[in-house]
Amino acid sequence: MFVARINTRIIESNATGKYMSKPVVLITGAGKRIGAEVSKELMEMGYYVLIHVNSSVEDANNILSNYSNKFGVKAPGDVLQANLLNDHEVNGLISEVLEHQAVKESGGISGLIHNASIYSSIDVDEVSIKDLQKNMKLHVETPFNLTLGLLDSLRAKNGCVIGMVDTSLGRAWKGLSHYTASKAGLRQLMINFAGDFHPDVRVNCIAPGAIISADWEVEHFAKIIEEIPLGRSGHPSNIAKAVLFLFNSPHISGQVINVDGGWSLNQ
Repeated sequence: MFVARINTRIIESNATGKYMSKPVVLITGAGKRIGAEVSKELMEMGYYVLIHVNSSVEDANNILSNYSNKFGVKAPGDVLQANLLNDHEVNGLISEVLEHQAVKESGGISGLIHNASIYSSIDVDEVSIKDLQKNMKLHVETPFNLTLGLLDSLRAKNGCVIGMVDTSLGRAWKGLSHYTASKAGLRQLMINFAGDFHPDVRVNCIAPGAIISADWEVEHFAKIIEEIPLGRSGHPSNIAKAVLFLFNSPHISGQVINVDGGWSLNQ
């Protein structure tokens, strides 16, 4: 639990023990990169954010402390730690969310974002079944279990679920067969959920394009930038704005939004 000690205003805010019934959002893998930016944006827009991490606890706590320093109030968020590759810890995360005071005061969860991801290049000749299983576990099985485990809470708030997928659907990407296959599975899972859960819960996907490059793909990333109609890479804040758009669009469900600068037009 994050404890803020910034100034008297924050201490007084903590003393009330109230969350003011802010809409609550759970974001997996939210300590760094895109997840961190989405967390910041949502808090600034009035959401209470449950920032899930596996090992990036310090990074997540920094998000909260930076918010407190910037606005002079206790950050509307909390850090929840769990290894999403471990079924026991996933079940524990579900219980922790449902028992969280912010969720109880709000009456349920308004948003669930499946952002946690593994992204590494492995030549197809070297991909093991364990590599594939690990990607499928994190990108498909865990979102399946988390969504169903939190479904009643989402229904109570007519909530919105978002899966962070990939722009690779229908294309071959060298060294990423294990990754793209699992992300395609997440995309289809979200589309099916949109049909299964209407009209109580909306489910959509966001497919980021060239936003942040991994260390091993700098050269490939630069080539993609050359092909983007808008002529530049994106920024994690672009994804955060797409999240806010979907959260505030009550008549959109079962859709995939490509946030890629128009790059998909060239494919």
